[in-house]
Amino acid sequence: MTDRVDCVVIGAGVVGLAVARACALAGWETILIEAEHAIGTGTSSRNSEVIHAGIYYPRGSLKARLCVEGRRALYAYCDSHGIPHRRCGKLIVATRDEQVEALRRIGAAAAANGMDDLRWLQRGQAQALEPALHCIAALESPSTGIIDSHGLMLALQGDFETAGGMLAFRSPVTGGQVLGDGSGILLRTGGDEPMELLATRTVNCAGLQAQTVAAAIVGVPAASIPPGRYAKGNYYSLSGAAPFSRLIYPIPEPGGLGVHLTLDLGGQARFGPDVEWIDALDYTVDPARAEGFYAAIRHYWPGLPDAALQPGYAGIRPKLAVPAGQDADFVIQGARAHGVPGLVNLYGIESPGLTACLAIAGEVMRRLEAP
Repeated sequence: MTDRVDCVVIGAGVVGLAVARACALAGWETILIEAEHAIGTGTSSRNSEVIHAGIYYPRGSLKARLCVEGRRALYAYCDSHGIPHRRCGKLIVATRDEQVEALRRIGAAAAANGMDDLRWLQRGQAQALEPALHCIAALESPSTGIIDSHGLMLALQGDFETAGGMLAFRSPVTGGQVLGDGSGILLRTGGDEPMELLATRTVNCAGLQAQTVAAAIVGVPAASIPPGRYAKGNYYSLSGAAPFSRLIYPIPEPGGLGVHLTLDLGGQARFGPDVEWIDALDYTVDPARAEGFYAAIRHYWPGLPDAALQPGYAGIRPKLAVPAGQDADFVIQGARAHGVPGLVNLYGIESPGLTACLAIAGEVMRRLEAP
């Protein structure tokens, strides 16, 4: 038997939950399907849990716009829903003279994105804030924060279900068909209770599996599916207390933001992620990789003790394959891009996807409602 619904959202990570919530609040009968046994088991639960300010992204990009919009919306949402978070601020640091110009470029790009609260710090000013820090100069971002990402996802799930949405776990997409009469997409799921759903609207928020899901739907043009790559990021925890109250970020490196110091809401420090390009999903953290972390961290924290890093966890970012030297943006495809009415595919939703989740949901809604 085929069930007809207004909307199916595929993937119950933080972005899928935000999108499903928006669809349900719009009055659409919405089913959120998830291949795993719980919400947010992938990228959404394996990251730095940072609320990004919107500093690094190219002017005019979706990442820049949606991060700034999303950060403002997310702080308001946390306040209204009692989600644990803290505006701890962060310092982006140049540790060598030759990095100062790169730091100035970061500040200029942030200003172009509407960031008006960054503050340039000389060495002494930065060390007055963080005495254990080594740097030549720094940018202070007071609007950067940290969040309980699972608490956020639970709040989004609660809103979604209160609005009448239904969530189906262990329901991986096994195939689909774009109907020729333009009435929607027929989706088939596997798992414990296989379903066949005829959805007027379908939103593919499958994260690391977004390309695989899109390719499984007959009628989605193969040329519209961008090639992806997996960037594994390893994290190491600090044994003992960290002498920092803010997040510390080095100058970004290709593929990521460098091995930075973040804090959880309990004050525990962790370092990462690095960038390890992989071909298959693997969340194992190799203890031997910690050696490279010590060298990277000691550029800005020379006092890091020996043997202080313990393997923590790993996350995998759904990168898009772009030419060397280019920045990969979020890809949010509506019918104008692929020609399938009522379908939105999201690709390459890596950082700052958590920060931008509410703004991404708004963008998806606009594309679903566009003619």
